[in-house]
Amino acid sequence: MKRGMISLALAATIAAALAFLAAPRAAAQMEGILTGKILDVAGNPWAGLGIEIVSDQGAKFETKTDKDGKYVFNNLKSGDYNINVLLPNQAKPYPGKVHVATGETATADFNFKDIVAKQGKEYAEAEKKQAEENQKFEGMKQHFTTGIADLDQARQLKDTIAKTPAAQRDAIKQQVTDLTGKAVTELEAAKTAAGEKDPNMHLIMARLGDAYDTAGRTDDAIAAYQQAIALKPTAAYYNNLGGILGRAGKVDEATAAYQKSAELDPASAGQAWLNFGITMYNAQKYPEAIAPLQKATDLNPKDPRAWYLLAACMVADPSIYKQVGEKIEVTPKPGTIEAYQKAIELDPNGVWGTQAKEGLAQLQQLMGGVDTKVSTKKKKS
Repeated sequence: MKRGMISLALAATIAAALAFLAAPRAAAQMEGILTGKILDVAGNPWAGLGIEIVSDQGAKFETKTDKDGKYVFNNLKSGDYNINVLLPNQAKPYPGKVHVATGETATADFNFKDIVAKQGKEYAEAEKKQAEENQKFEGMKQHFTTGIADLDQARQLKDTIAKTPAAQRDAIKQQVTDLTGKAVTELEAAKTAAGEKDPNMHLIMARLGDAYDTAGRTDDAIAAYQQAIALKPTAAYYNNLGGILGRAGKVDEATAAYQKSAELDPASAGQAWLNFGITMYNAQKYPEAIAPLQKATDLNPKDPRAWYLLAACMVADPSIYKQVGEKIEVTPKPGTIEAYQKAIELDPNGVWGTQAKEGLAQLQQLMGGVDTKVSTKKKKS
């Protein structure tokens, strides 16, 4: 009995010891392993190379390759790891990624002979692509530059038509037409060469809009400027669009464009409204010019041109004239005389002040009434 009891006790002790020894093994099986081999640029094992790994939890581990270029990380928790191969004489490590699973061995090899060869090919392809992009850009730039030169020349000639003798005007008009056509062709070619994602596309579309406008292609000009604005909404683009819309008689749309220009550049809001007023004035849409010119004088009260144009448009408004019997009576809009006086005060000896003096004198004569009676007095025989 005694001997049997000793045997049982011994067996229990051995079992407990075995269970104790087995415990760490069971725990170890819950961890993962990362191993790999690194070859240098000649394809040989790269010994003594530093390897660093960082877990997705931020834990960092380091080791070095052995004489066979191998490395190993034991007892890693399951998760994603960033690998950094610490290359000699390089500011940045070569990166890699690997997932380590519980109880498994993950492998991450690096063959720098293949890597360098691949990078060399990718570099060559990137270099070729860059050369193609440069060539494409130069082509676009050439079309753009030529188009702008043609457009500028066309505009300069167009400005001289009114001052040119009548016999020579047709020839100049034809030159303007030819140059504008060339400008449109070159700028459309620049648009095609640039491609939709070119960062210069907004500028190309804006200048193409100018060319269309000069050529009398109003709808195309509006569409081009709308595209330019969609790409880069600037105060200048809205201002130019407002001018095109205003000349086309689209007053409400022009007002919205100039309003947007003023909002985007508050410091130049007065100039935006003055531009609108000038556009309407030049188009002989005098009543439509009054509101923007009033805004211009509110924002820039020291601009004599704005005051003169405001007064001139008020006088040109047909609503102030009324036929009464055989006379036309003139009832100026409130503020008309004051606008003339303001222009005179700000520019007494200048162009705008001089025109304001003349306009005010004419208005005062008109206010006395204009006789519309046709004389029937017989001529002496």
